Amino acid sequence: MMKIDILSLFPEMFEGVLNTSILGKAAEKGAVSFKVTNFRDFTTNKHNKVDDYPFGGGAGMVLMPQPLFDAVDAVRKEENAKPRIILTSPQGKPFKQQDAEMLSKESSLIFICGHYEGFDERVPEHLVTDEYSIGDFVMTGGELAAMSMIDSIVRLLPGVLGNDTSAVTDSFSTGLLEHPHYTRPADFRGMKVPDILLSGNHEKIAEWRLRESLRRTYERRPDLLIDLELSEQEKKWLNQFECESEEKH
Repeated sequence: MMKIDILSLFPEMFEGVLNTSILGKAAEKGAVSFKVTNFRDFTTNKHNKVDDYPFGGGAGMVLMPQPLFDAVDAVRKEENAKPRIILTSPQGKPFKQQDAEMLSKESSLIFICGHYEGFDERVPEHLVTDEYSIGDFVMTGGELAAMSMIDSIVRLLPGVLGNDTSAVTDSFSTGLLEHPHYTRPADFRGMKVPDILLSGNHEKIAEWRLRESLRRTYERRPDLLIDLELSEQEKKWLNQFECESEEKH
């Protein structure tokens, strides 16, 4: 079972998320356990302050190292393990599907959610093992980022999803965006499902899905194709998409 600890100044933000949908079901199945800790409980000053003014001046308040180091020490002692310690930060490297897959193989994770202007530099430099960002924008705190990463990790644990092949074919898992999906009715207000999906020819359907996955990636996220190794057939399709795009313009 994976153990996920979350250190936050606002633990109540996680109550609904961790007990609902896939995350809640994963906990019920025993695939994962969650514990949210308010690291303010580890302050040693009489006012329970977790932040202070930055040395050298400047706007905003900075989270002090002591409460976070002590909170992590307490979690480590309780779990008797060496968990990966993840800091949510706009300065971290972009969090990708490959990171979720890698972290899903760990037995213990600690997420640190920041607030205010940022962390004392000794936290990312000496305490954490991984620093991630979920996008080039800044939020009030790291809670929502941690929720997003936890969701992407837990859904990859064995037995969590009803269909274990679902995660394998997700967007980014293969390097491409996922192909389009259709369901009943086959004709909705004149908008029809592609005939190939109704043919029952599984080989042709698989080919169509791969081609459309490549097309969608080319149209929406061409940056993903830069370092991707393509087959000869995929290169032919890509050339076809490029020609079609030039004709439209």
